[in-house]
Amino acid sequence: MIAVTTEMLVDVWQRLLADPRKSWVLFEHGTCVVVTAPEGDLAERATEVLREFGPVHAGSSAGDFGVIDAKDADGWVVTGHHRDVLTYVAPDEPRDRSDIAVG
Repeated sequence: MIAVTTEMLVDVWQRLLADPRKSWVLFEHGTCVVVTAPEGDLAERATEVLREFGPVHAGSSAGDFGVIDAKDADGWVVTGHHRDVLTYVAPDEPRDRSDIAVG
């Protein structure tokens, strides 16, 4: 298993979120929050989104997720309750490549 570094995650998100009008903040474990109106402290705004829309509990509407096969990077993007909160999952992370295991 290859350790995913911050530099690797930044590279992946730069490829996946190529729209220069969008700003984003990278958090641990590959989670990225897209900040559509980049004003003020981006990290603070992104943290507020995570605070408001987390934590996720299985069985709740916030626990619903989708899995997107990343075309511009090996691996997957997991979507959730808030459309601007995304998580990258590297191809060697899940043993099982089903959507349930990836998500």
